[in-house]
Amino acid sequence: MTDNPRKYKLDRTAFSARNASESVNYGEEHRKLTWQVRLKIHRYLNSVAFGYDIDNPPRMDKTAFSMRSRK
Repeated sequence: MTDNPRKYKLDRTAFSARNASESVNYGEEHRKLTWQVRLKIHRYLNSVAFGYDIDNPPRMDKTAFSMRSRK
């Protein structure tokens, strides 16, 4: 990915309370974006929420799952 997410900062003054109709319009604005851009946004927000580096995400712990055959 060419965008460096570290250049973005959370602007806490940019958010405001919205009513239901405004929230619907907000969703429509994001639906206009391509799926690739929405995926980038999703990856960035997950990295911020869970506190990991976006360029080095944690690996899935495969020891937490087990498989068995059905007989």
